[in-house]
Amino acid sequence: MFNYTKLFLEYLTVELGLSENTVLAYERDLRLLQKALKLESDEQLANVKRSQLLGYMSQLKAQGRSPATIARKLAAIKAFYRFLAAERYIKVDPAEVIEAAKKGLHLPKVLSVEEIETLLDEPNLGTLEGYRDRTMLEVLYATGMRVSELVSVPVSSVNLQMQYLIAFGKGNKERIIPLGSMAIKYLKKYLEEVRPQLIKEEDSKVNTLFVNMWGRPMTRMNFYNLIKNYGRSAGITKDITPHVLRHSFATHLLDNGTDLRVVQELLGHADISTTQIYTHLTNKRLREVYTKAHPRA
Repeated sequence: MFNYTKLFLEYLTVELGLSENTVLAYERDLRLLQKALKLESDEQLANVKRSQLLGYMSQLKAQGRSPATIARKLAAIKAFYRFLAAERYIKVDPAEVIEAAKKGLHLPKVLSVEEIETLLDEPNLGTLEGYRDRTMLEVLYATGMRVSELVSVPVSSVNLQMQYLIAFGKGNKERIIPLGSMAIKYLKKYLEEVRPQLIKEEDSKVNTLFVNMWGRPMTRMNFYNLIKNYGRSAGITKDITPHVLRHSFATHLLDNGTDLRVVQELLGHADISTTQIYTHLTNKRLREVYTKAHPRA
C-alpha cells in the first residue's frame, strides 16, 4: 500500500524546493482533512470524492475560518490531488473544479550567473563522486530538467554526437533538449571514465545515466541533499534546491532574448501560462536595473 502523503511531501521538497515550514503546513492541512472526513488510511484519503471536499470547505466556512485560511488549505488539497493525478495514482482529480481564491504572484527563486558558476565549481573534480556531481550540475543547468527527469535519464537517451538528450517528463512525455558545450565536455568523460568505475559488475544492467557510489541509480533525495550541501559549502546564502537551477535556466534564457515559446518547450510546460511566471521575474529585474541606472527614475 502506497503512503501517498509521504510521496507528495517528498515531491514538494525535492521537485518544487519548498521550505520545510511550507511542507509541514501542507502535511498538517492534509492530516486535518483526513481527520475531518474520518478517513483511516492514505488509501482512503487518495480516493475521496468531490462532494466530500466541498463539504469540508463548507465546514471550514461555517466554523468562521478566514478566507485566507480556507484558501491556504484548499491550495494544499488541490496540490495533493493534482500530484496524484499527474503521477497516475488516481484517475480523476476530485479537487480540479473547486475554485481557489486568488493569490498574489509568487516569483520563483533564481541564482545569478555568478552564483551558478560558484556552485558548479564546488565539486572536487579529483574524485569520482565530485566529477559525477559536477556533471549532474552541468546537465541540470544546461537543460532545465526537473530533478525526477535528471535522475531517470537512461544512458541511451544521451546523444553526444548530435548534442542532445531525451527527457521523459510528466505523463512520460518525451522531449528533446539540446546540450551545451560544457555539459557535453563533462558528460563525455563521465561516460567514458567515471561511470564505468562506479558501476559494479553485479549492477552492470543499471541503465540510468547517473548512479550513486554503490553503482545504483541516483535518487531525487540523494541529489537534493548533494546540491544543498554544495550550496552551503560554496557560501551561497540563498536556499538552493534542484528546482532553483531549473528556474535559473529559464530566467537566464529569457534575460538573453530567448522566445517564451522556446523556453516553454525546453521546460516541458503543457501550458505557456506556467512559463510566463519567468517573464514577471525578468520584468522585475529590468525595473531594478532601470531604477538604479536612470538619472530620473
